[in-house]
Amino acid sequence: MPIVTIGIDLAKNVFAVHGVNEAGKAMLVKPRVPRDQLAMLIAQLPPCVIGMEACSGAHHWARLFQQHGHTVKLMAPNLVAPYRMSGRRGKNDAADAAAICEAVTRPSMRFVPLKDEHQQATLCLHRTRQGFVEERTATYNRLRGLLSEFGVVLPQSPEKLRRHITEHLDTLPGWAKRSISDLLEHAGHIEDRLLEYDRAIAEIAREDARSKRLMQLRGIGPTTASALLASIGAGHDFKNGRQVAAWIGLTPGQYSSGGKARLGSITKAGDAYLRGLLVNGARAVIANLGEKQDRFSRWARTLIERRGYWRAAIAIAAKNARLAWAMLKYGHDFKLEPVAD
Repeated sequence: MPIVTIGIDLAKNVFAVHGVNEAGKAMLVKPRVPRDQLAMLIAQLPPCVIGMEACSGAHHWARLFQQHGHTVKLMAPNLVAPYRMSGRRGKNDAADAAAICEAVTRPSMRFVPLKDEHQQATLCLHRTRQGFVEERTATYNRLRGLLSEFGVVLPQSPEKLRRHITEHLDTLPGWAKRSISDLLEHAGHIEDRLLEYDRAIAEIAREDARSKRLMQLRGIGPTTASALLASIGAGHDFKNGRQVAAWIGLTPGQYSSGGKARLGSITKAGDAYLRGLLVNGARAVIANLGEKQDRFSRWARTLIERRGYWRAAIAIAAKNARLAWAMLKYGHDFKLEPVAD
């Protein structure tokens, strides 16, 4: 019987491969496959289902294996973990590959959407931009901390800090003044890079028709639109919008037993960056509700009065995630309610 399912434990240089036939019997067990031989090994096999954990390089290997007619499915490592230790002693690469091979056949398994090179390149922009944002925040925090050592306490806003810091520079001793000046210069370079990345992301969003449709939603701008499109593509890997909201971590966790349903706070699973963009967009929607009387605005206003600001923001973010999936899935067939001022 031919091999029908393969599990691959990905690594940097040495990979483990485990293949089984329809009866589940191991037909291919290779605990040590060098990196330069993996593609050749998979190319020699008949078309089959290949399972891998979603990690660094997984999408690259998935695209490569698909070129040889294989069906590739990626899984979150935490979903594979229960199969890794079931009936096995210890943990090693061969056991991991066997667990992946078993997990990919489970009908209840949830899979990670495969990304093409354009999607990954766009996400590189977002991740690099987010890194610059974190570095800018760290630099300004370090700068304020050093100034406070000399009794200078300035506002948290970078704009206000830059505006008020010049009047205090001359009061600092020599090396302290040098350090503060260097930190200010470094923060300025980061600000310039952020502007460049923001322009690049906005240009990508303007050139894509799907991103333009996403930007019709209130609370979704160029950054969120391009991040959503790069993350979920056309949405074909999700059955409905609720799955997308759950994948991003915007649905409540459930703690039910004995027939009693208990819903807690949101799970915060998935991509924290994408979730943060949607929540910040929802906060912008709330800030600009005004006296709008369209159905969406009335719903949001009622929700704020009934459940509070933050629950309303999460609900709007989850709703935007579902609407985004519908727009990507159905394209022009999805009709959006016009905004009434």
